[in-house]
Amino acid sequence: MQRRNFLLQAGMFSASALVAVGTNAWVARSANNNSNAKRLIVIFLRGGVDGLNVVVPYSETAYYQVRPNIAIPQPGKQGGVLDLDGRFGLNPALSSLKPLWEQGSLAFIHACGSPDPTRSHFDAQYYMENGIPGTKNTKDGWMNRLLANISNKEPIQAINVGETIPRILYGKMSVASLPTGKRINNPLSVDRPQVGAAFDKLYDGNDTLSQSYQEGRMARQAIAKDLADEMKMANNGAPLPDGFARDAQRLARLMVKDSKVELGFIALGGWDTHINQGGSQGQLAQRLKKLGDGLAVMAQTLGPIYQNTAIVVMSEFGRTVKENGNRGTDHGHGNVIWVLGGKVRGGKVYGEWPGLATEQLYQKRDLAIATDFRDVISALLKDHMQLPSSTINQVLPSYTATQKIALINS
Repeated sequence: MQRRNFLLQAGMFSASALVAVGTNAWVARSANNNSNAKRLIVIFLRGGVDGLNVVVPYSETAYYQVRPNIAIPQPGKQGGVLDLDGRFGLNPALSSLKPLWEQGSLAFIHACGSPDPTRSHFDAQYYMENGIPGTKNTKDGWMNRLLANISNKEPIQAINVGETIPRILYGKMSVASLPTGKRINNPLSVDRPQVGAAFDKLYDGNDTLSQSYQEGRMARQAIAKDLADEMKMANNGAPLPDGFARDAQRLARLMVKDSKVELGFIALGGWDTHINQGGSQGQLAQRLKKLGDGLAVMAQTLGPIYQNTAIVVMSEFGRTVKENGNRGTDHGHGNVIWVLGGKVRGGKVYGEWPGLATEQLYQKRDLAIATDFRDVISALLKDHMQLPSSTINQVLPSYTATQKIALINS
Protein backbone atom coordinates (compact mmCIF):
# COMPACT_ATOMS: atom_id res chain seq x y z
CA MET A 1 0.00 0.00 0.00
CA GLN A 2 1.30 3.46 -0.87
CA ARG A 3 2.13 5.71 2.06
CA ARG A 4 -0.36 8.40 1.01
CA ASN A 5 -3.22 5.88 0.72
CA PHE A 6 -2.39 4.53 4.16
CA LEU A 7 -2.53 8.01 5.65
CA LEU A 8 -5.87 8.68 3.99
CA GLN A 9 -7.32 5.49 5.43
CA ALA A 10 -5.84 6.32 8.83
CA GLY A 11 -7.94 9.48 8.81
CA MET A 12 -5.07 11.96 8.90
CA PHE A 13 -5.91 13.58 5.57
CA SER A 14 -9.02 14.34 3.59
CA ALA A 15 -8.87 13.08 0.02
CA SER A 16 -9.43 16.60 -1.30
CA ALA A 17 -7.79 18.83 1.29
CA LEU A 18 -5.47 18.76 4.29
CA VAL A 19 -6.10 20.26 7.69
CA ALA A 20 -3.12 22.26 8.77
CA VAL A 21 -2.06 24.52 11.62
CA GLY A 22 0.56 24.42 14.30
CA THR A 23 -0.45 24.17 17.96
CA ASN A 24 1.69 27.12 19.00
CA ALA A 25 0.35 29.27 16.18
CA TRP A 26 -3.23 28.45 17.23
CA VAL A 27 -2.60 29.60 20.78
CA ALA A 28 -0.75 32.73 19.70
CA ARG A 29 -3.52 33.81 17.36
CA SER A 30 -6.15 33.26 20.02
CA ALA A 31 -4.40 35.76 22.27
CA ASN A 32 -4.66 38.43 19.59
CA ASN A 33 -8.18 37.81 18.37
CA ASN A 34 -9.73 40.36 16.03
CA SER A 35 -13.47 40.65 16.59
CA ASN A 36 -13.74 42.87 13.50
CA ALA A 37 -12.72 40.11 11.10
CA LYS A 38 -15.47 39.27 8.62
CA ARG A 39 -16.92 35.76 8.85
CA LEU A 40 -19.13 33.86 6.41
CA ILE A 41 -20.93 30.62 7.29
CA VAL A 42 -22.93 28.61 4.76
CA ILE A 43 -25.52 26.03 5.85
CA PHE A 44 -26.53 23.81 2.94
CA LEU A 45 -29.80 21.86 3.20
CA ARG A 46 -29.31 18.85 0.97
CA GLY A 47 -32.41 17.32 -0.56
CA GLY A 48 -34.31 20.44 -1.60
CA VAL A 49 -36.15 21.98 1.33
CA ASP A 50 -39.73 23.13 0.76
CA GLY A 51 -39.28 26.91 0.91
CA LEU A 52 -43.03 27.46 0.58
CA ASN A 53 -43.49 25.81 3.98
CA VAL A 54 -40.53 27.68 5.47
CA VAL A 55 -41.55 31.21 4.53
CA VAL A 56 -45.23 30.74 3.77
CA PRO A 57 -47.07 32.99 1.27
CA TYR A 58 -50.20 32.89 3.39
CA SER A 59 -51.85 35.71 1.47
CA GLU A 60 -51.97 33.51 -1.67
CA THR A 61 -55.26 31.65 -2.11
CA ALA A 62 -53.58 29.24 -4.53
CA TYR A 63 -51.23 28.05 -1.77
CA TYR A 64 -54.13 26.63 0.22
CA GLN A 65 -55.99 25.30 -2.81
CA VAL A 66 -53.18 23.00 -3.94
CA ARG A 67 -51.95 21.96 -0.50
CA PRO A 68 -55.05 20.69 1.30
CA ASN A 69 -53.06 18.46 3.68
CA ILE A 70 -49.72 20.18 4.19
CA ALA A 71 -50.49 23.90 4.01
CA ILE A 72 -49.73 25.84 7.18
CA PRO A 73 -52.67 27.93 8.44
CA GLN A 74 -52.75 31.70 8.42
CA PRO A 75 -51.62 33.73 11.46
CA GLY A 76 -53.87 33.48 14.47
CA LYS A 77 -55.21 30.04 13.60
CA GLN A 78 -54.18 26.85 15.38
CA GLY A 79 -50.73 25.89 14.16
CA GLY A 80 -50.64 29.05 12.10
CA VAL A 81 -47.60 30.80 10.68
CA LEU A 82 -45.78 33.54 12.57
CA ASP A 83 -46.57 36.70 10.65
CA LEU A 84 -43.57 38.43 9.10
CA ASP A 85 -44.83 41.28 6.95
CA GLY A 86 -48.51 40.85 6.23
CA ARG A 87 -47.85 38.67 3.17
CA PHE A 88 -45.46 36.00 4.39
CA GLY A 89 -45.30 34.01 7.59
CA LEU A 90 -42.63 31.89 9.25
CA ASN A 91 -43.17 28.21 9.89
CA PRO A 92 -44.07 27.98 13.61
CA ALA A 93 -41.39 25.31 14.07
CA LEU A 94 -38.88 28.14 13.54
CA SER A 95 -40.17 30.22 16.45
CA SER A 96 -36.68 30.34 17.98
CA LEU A 97 -35.64 32.55 15.05
CA LYS A 98 -38.48 35.06 15.36
CA PRO A 99 -36.51 37.23 17.84
CA LEU A 100 -33.73 37.61 15.26
CA TRP A 101 -36.32 38.76 12.71
CA GLU A 102 -37.73 41.25 15.18
CA GLN A 103 -34.23 42.50 16.01
CA GLY A 104 -33.62 43.06 12.31
CA SER A 105 -30.80 40.55 11.82
CA LEU A 106 -32.69 37.89 9.83
CA ALA A 107 -33.85 38.30 6.24
CA PHE A 108 -35.24 36.03 3.54
CA ILE A 109 -34.91 36.18 -0.24
CA HIS A 110 -37.88 34.36 -1.74
CA ALA A 111 -38.34 32.96 -5.25
CA CYS A 112 -34.57 32.58 -5.34
CA GLY A 113 -32.29 29.86 -6.67
CA SER A 114 -30.26 28.53 -9.55
CA PRO A 115 -31.53 29.31 -13.06
CA ASP A 116 -30.51 25.85 -14.30
CA PRO A 117 -33.66 23.75 -14.89
CA THR A 118 -32.29 20.44 -13.58
CA ARG A 119 -34.33 18.51 -11.03
CA SER A 120 -31.39 16.24 -10.20
CA HIS A 121 -30.14 16.62 -6.64
CA PHE A 122 -26.58 15.83 -7.68
CA ASP A 123 -26.45 18.31 -10.55
CA ALA A 124 -28.32 21.07 -8.75
CA GLN A 125 -26.07 20.84 -5.70
CA TYR A 126 -23.01 20.79 -7.95
CA TYR A 127 -24.08 24.01 -9.66
CA MET A 128 -24.97 25.80 -6.42
CA GLU A 129 -21.61 24.82 -4.95
CA ASN A 130 -19.40 25.55 -7.94
CA GLY A 131 -21.21 28.84 -8.55
CA ILE A 132 -21.47 28.26 -12.31
CA PRO A 133 -24.89 26.71 -13.11
CA GLY A 134 -24.87 24.44 -16.14
CA THR A 135 -21.12 23.80 -16.03
CA LYS A 136 -19.90 20.41 -14.82
CA ASN A 137 -16.18 20.65 -15.54
CA THR A 138 -15.37 23.13 -12.78
CA LYS A 139 -12.54 21.91 -10.57
CA ASP A 140 -13.30 24.01 -7.52
CA GLY A 141 -16.14 25.44 -5.46
CA TRP A 142 -16.94 29.11 -4.99
CA MET A 143 -16.01 29.10 -1.29
CA ASN A 144 -12.57 27.68 -2.11
CA ARG A 145 -12.12 30.39 -4.74
CA LEU A 146 -13.17 32.92 -2.12
CA LEU A 147 -10.60 31.47 0.28
CA ALA A 148 -7.92 31.78 -2.39
CA ASN A 149 -8.66 35.49 -2.68
CA ILE A 150 -8.73 36.31 1.03
CA SER A 151 -6.14 33.83 2.24
CA ASN A 152 -3.31 34.88 4.51
CA LYS A 153 -1.77 31.46 3.88
CA GLU A 154 -3.42 30.21 7.07
CA PRO A 155 -4.74 26.71 6.28
CA ILE A 156 -7.34 26.86 9.02
CA GLN A 157 -9.09 29.92 7.60
CA ALA A 158 -11.94 27.66 6.46
CA ILE A 159 -13.59 24.87 8.44
CA ASN A 160 -15.93 22.24 7.06
CA VAL A 161 -18.10 20.45 9.62
CA GLY A 162 -18.26 16.96 8.16
CA GLU A 163 -16.17 13.95 7.23
CA THR A 164 -15.52 14.83 3.59
CA ILE A 165 -14.77 18.11 1.85
CA PRO A 166 -17.87 19.27 -0.06
CA ARG A 167 -17.79 20.57 -3.62
CA ILE A 168 -18.25 24.16 -2.42
CA LEU A 169 -14.89 23.99 -0.57
CA TYR A 170 -13.11 21.73 -3.05
CA GLY A 171 -10.05 23.22 -4.69
CA LYS A 172 -6.40 24.18 -4.34
CA MET A 173 -6.73 25.85 -0.94
CA SER A 174 -6.42 23.73 2.21
CA VAL A 175 -9.48 23.36 4.39
CA ALA A 176 -9.82 21.96 7.92
CA SER A 177 -12.50 19.32 8.45
CA LEU A 178 -14.22 18.98 11.80
CA PRO A 179 -16.12 15.69 12.30
CA THR A 180 -19.74 16.02 13.34
CA GLY A 181 -21.08 15.05 16.72
CA LYS A 182 -18.71 13.41 19.18
CA ARG A 183 -16.48 11.90 16.53
CA ILE A 184 -13.86 14.65 16.84
CA ASN A 185 -12.77 12.95 20.05
CA ASN A 186 -12.67 9.44 18.60
CA PRO A 187 -9.04 8.27 18.68
CA LEU A 188 -7.21 7.51 15.47
CA SER A 189 -4.41 4.98 15.10
CA VAL A 190 -1.86 7.81 15.14
CA ASP A 191 -3.22 9.02 18.50
CA ARG A 192 -1.65 5.96 20.16
CA PRO A 193 1.73 7.14 21.50
CA GLN A 194 3.81 4.34 19.97
CA VAL A 195 2.11 4.55 16.56
CA GLY A 196 2.22 8.34 16.56
CA ALA A 197 5.92 8.37 17.44
CA ALA A 198 6.67 5.93 14.62
CA PHE A 199 4.77 8.03 12.10
CA ASP A 200 6.38 11.24 13.37
CA LYS A 201 9.79 9.70 12.78
CA LEU A 202 8.84 8.31 9.38
CA TYR A 203 7.50 11.65 8.14
CA ASP A 204 9.96 14.10 9.66
CA GLY A 205 11.37 15.28 6.34
CA ASN A 206 10.77 18.35 4.19
CA ASP A 207 9.12 16.59 1.25
CA THR A 208 5.49 17.43 0.40
CA LEU A 209 3.96 14.29 1.90
CA SER A 210 5.91 14.68 5.15
CA GLN A 211 4.94 18.33 5.43
CA SER A 212 1.29 17.44 4.83
CA TYR A 213 1.45 14.76 7.52
CA GLN A 214 3.04 17.12 10.04
CA GLU A 215 0.50 19.84 9.37
CA GLY A 216 -2.43 17.44 9.58
CA ARG A 217 -1.14 15.94 12.83
CA MET A 218 -0.72 19.35 14.46
CA ALA A 219 -4.09 20.53 13.22
CA ARG A 220 -5.91 17.57 14.78
CA GLN A 221 -4.14 18.08 18.08
CA ALA A 222 -4.83 21.82 18.08
CA ILE A 223 -8.53 21.56 17.24
CA ALA A 224 -9.17 18.61 19.56
CA LYS A 225 -7.51 20.38 22.49
CA ASP A 226 -9.35 23.60 21.82
CA LEU A 227 -12.71 21.83 21.62
CA ALA A 228 -12.01 19.79 24.74
CA ASP A 229 -11.37 23.01 26.65
CA GLU A 230 -14.51 24.67 25.31
CA MET A 231 -16.73 21.65 26.01
CA LYS A 232 -15.87 21.96 29.70
CA MET A 233 -17.55 25.35 29.89
CA ALA A 234 -20.91 25.36 31.66
CA ASN A 235 -23.96 26.05 29.48
CA ASN A 236 -26.22 27.32 32.25
CA GLY A 237 -26.54 23.72 33.41
CA ALA A 238 -28.61 22.67 30.37
CA PRO A 239 -27.28 20.27 27.71
CA LEU A 240 -27.56 21.24 24.06
CA PRO A 241 -29.92 19.31 21.78
CA ASP A 242 -28.25 16.52 19.86
CA GLY A 243 -27.12 17.08 16.32
CA PHE A 244 -26.99 20.40 14.54
CA ALA A 245 -27.17 22.68 17.57
CA ARG A 246 -24.07 21.03 19.03
CA ASP A 247 -22.13 21.29 15.77
CA ALA A 248 -23.30 24.86 15.19
CA GLN A 249 -22.16 25.90 18.65
CA ARG A 250 -18.83 24.13 18.17
CA LEU A 251 -18.11 25.98 14.92
CA ALA A 252 -19.16 29.29 16.50
CA ARG A 253 -16.85 28.75 19.46
CA LEU A 254 -13.91 28.09 17.17
CA MET A 255 -14.63 31.33 15.31
CA VAL A 256 -14.88 33.27 18.57
CA LYS A 257 -11.60 31.81 19.74
CA ASP A 258 -9.64 32.43 16.55
CA SER A 259 -10.29 35.36 14.22
CA LYS A 260 -8.33 33.62 11.47
CA VAL A 261 -11.23 31.20 11.02
CA GLU A 262 -13.23 33.24 8.52
CA LEU A 263 -15.26 30.67 6.57
CA GLY A 264 -17.44 27.83 7.80
CA PHE A 265 -19.64 25.24 6.11
CA ILE A 266 -22.17 22.71 7.40
CA ALA A 267 -24.36 20.44 5.26
CA LEU A 268 -27.56 18.92 6.62
CA GLY A 269 -29.55 16.17 4.91
CA GLY A 270 -33.11 14.94 5.16
CA TRP A 271 -35.05 17.61 3.22
CA ASP A 272 -36.29 15.45 0.33
CA THR A 273 -39.89 15.23 1.55
CA HIS A 274 -41.73 13.22 -1.10
CA ILE A 275 -43.87 11.39 1.46
CA ASN A 276 -45.74 12.57 4.58
CA GLN A 277 -44.12 15.98 4.69
CA GLY A 278 -46.56 17.36 7.23
CA GLY A 279 -47.61 20.94 7.85
CA SER A 280 -47.34 22.72 11.20
CA GLN A 281 -46.33 19.37 12.63
CA GLY A 282 -44.69 16.34 11.13
CA GLN A 283 -41.49 15.38 9.37
CA LEU A 284 -40.50 18.77 7.93
CA ALA A 285 -41.52 20.73 11.02
CA GLN A 286 -39.43 18.48 13.27
CA ARG A 287 -36.33 19.04 11.15
CA LEU A 288 -36.94 22.76 10.85
CA LYS A 289 -37.19 23.06 14.62
CA LYS A 290 -33.75 21.48 15.06
CA LEU A 291 -32.36 23.72 12.35
CA GLY A 292 -33.89 26.87 13.83
CA ASP A 293 -32.79 26.03 17.35
CA GLY A 294 -29.25 25.35 16.09
CA LEU A 295 -29.09 28.66 14.24
CA ALA A 296 -30.30 30.48 17.34
CA VAL A 297 -27.59 28.76 19.39
CA MET A 298 -24.99 29.66 16.76
CA ALA A 299 -25.99 33.33 16.79
CA GLN A 300 -25.92 33.44 20.59
CA THR A 301 -22.56 31.66 20.80
CA LEU A 302 -20.96 33.99 18.26
CA GLY A 303 -21.66 36.77 20.75
CA PRO A 304 -19.87 39.99 19.83
CA ILE A 305 -18.55 38.63 16.52
CA TYR A 306 -22.13 37.99 15.33
CA GLN A 307 -21.98 41.66 14.38
CA ASN A 308 -19.38 40.82 11.73
CA THR A 309 -20.75 37.44 10.68
CA ALA A 310 -23.13 36.53 7.86
CA ILE A 311 -24.86 33.13 7.92
CA VAL A 312 -26.46 31.87 4.70
CA VAL A 313 -28.93 28.98 4.58
CA MET A 314 -29.52 27.58 1.10
CA SER A 315 -30.74 24.46 -0.70
CA GLU A 316 -30.35 23.14 -4.25
CA PHE A 317 -33.97 23.77 -5.29
CA GLY A 318 -37.46 24.09 -3.88
CA ARG A 319 -40.47 21.78 -4.11
CA THR A 320 -43.57 21.62 -6.25
CA VAL A 321 -46.30 24.08 -5.34
CA LYS A 322 -48.93 21.34 -5.41
CA GLU A 323 -48.69 18.49 -2.94
CA ASN A 324 -48.47 15.00 -4.40
CA GLY A 325 -50.59 11.92 -3.74
CA ASN A 326 -48.38 10.90 -0.83
CA ARG A 327 -48.95 14.14 1.09
CA GLY A 328 -45.49 15.29 0.18
CA THR A 329 -43.89 17.45 -2.48
CA ASP A 330 -41.62 16.66 -5.41
CA HIS A 331 -38.53 18.33 -6.88
CA GLY A 332 -39.25 21.93 -7.81
CA HIS A 333 -37.44 25.10 -8.82
CA GLY A 334 -37.62 28.39 -6.88
CA ASN A 335 -36.85 28.43 -3.17
CA VAL A 336 -35.99 30.76 -0.30
CA ILE A 337 -32.53 31.73 0.93
CA TRP A 338 -32.06 32.82 4.54
CA VAL A 339 -29.44 35.34 5.67
CA LEU A 340 -28.60 36.08 9.31
CA GLY A 341 -26.04 38.39 10.84
CA GLY A 342 -25.44 41.39 13.04
CA LYS A 343 -25.26 43.81 10.12
CA VAL A 344 -27.89 42.12 7.97
CA ARG A 345 -30.68 44.49 7.02
CA GLY A 346 -33.26 42.06 8.30
CA GLY A 347 -36.93 42.10 9.11
CA LYS A 348 -37.68 41.95 5.39
CA VAL A 349 -38.51 39.41 2.68
CA TYR A 350 -36.47 40.43 -0.36
CA GLY A 351 -36.98 39.60 -4.01
CA GLU A 352 -39.73 40.00 -6.55
CA TRP A 353 -42.61 37.66 -5.81
CA PRO A 354 -43.88 35.99 -9.03
CA GLY A 355 -47.03 34.52 -7.50
CA LEU A 356 -48.53 31.04 -7.35
CA ALA A 357 -51.30 31.20 -9.92
CA THR A 358 -50.86 28.48 -12.56
CA GLU A 359 -49.85 30.93 -15.30
CA GLN A 360 -47.20 32.41 -12.97
CA LEU A 361 -45.50 29.11 -12.19
CA TYR A 362 -42.35 27.72 -13.77
CA GLN A 363 -43.46 24.99 -16.18
CA LYS A 364 -46.93 25.40 -14.61
CA ARG A 365 -45.85 23.50 -11.48
CA ASP A 366 -43.09 25.28 -9.54
CA LEU A 367 -42.34 28.59 -7.91
CA ALA A 368 -40.50 30.64 -10.53
CA ILE A 369 -37.05 32.06 -9.83
CA ALA A 370 -37.03 35.85 -9.78
CA THR A 371 -33.64 36.23 -8.04
CA ASP A 372 -30.49 34.34 -9.00
CA PHE A 373 -28.77 32.93 -5.92
CA ARG A 374 -25.52 34.50 -7.13
CA ASP A 375 -27.07 37.94 -6.66
CA VAL A 376 -27.34 37.13 -2.95
CA ILE A 377 -23.79 35.78 -2.75
CA SER A 378 -22.48 38.77 -4.72
CA ALA A 379 -24.17 41.17 -2.32
CA LEU A 380 -22.57 39.45 0.67
CA LEU A 381 -19.13 39.35 -0.94
CA LYS A 382 -19.34 43.05 -1.82
CA ASP A 383 -21.03 44.57 1.21
CA HIS A 384 -20.21 42.10 3.98
CA MET A 385 -16.79 40.72 2.99
CA GLN A 386 -16.01 44.11 1.40
CA LEU A 387 -14.40 42.62 -1.69
CA PRO A 388 -13.84 44.57 -4.91
CA SER A 389 -15.66 43.66 -8.11
CA SER A 390 -12.51 42.16 -9.60
CA THR A 391 -12.30 39.64 -6.74
CA ILE A 392 -16.02 38.84 -6.86
CA ASN A 393 -15.61 38.07 -10.56
CA GLN A 394 -12.98 35.48 -9.66
CA VAL A 395 -15.22 33.90 -7.04
CA LEU A 396 -18.27 33.89 -9.34
CA PRO A 397 -16.73 33.85 -12.83
CA SER A 398 -18.73 34.71 -15.93
CA TYR A 399 -21.49 36.31 -13.87
CA THR A 400 -22.57 39.87 -13.32
CA ALA A 401 -25.20 40.53 -10.69
CA THR A 402 -28.55 41.43 -12.22
CA GLN A 403 -30.02 42.76 -8.99
CA LYS A 404 -28.46 44.94 -6.33
CA ILE A 405 -29.79 43.54 -3.06
CA ALA A 406 -29.09 45.82 -0.12
CA LEU A 407 -28.71 43.06 2.46
CA ILE A 408 -26.01 44.66 4.61
CA ASN A 409 -26.09 47.83 6.66
CA SER A 410 -23.04 49.99 6.11
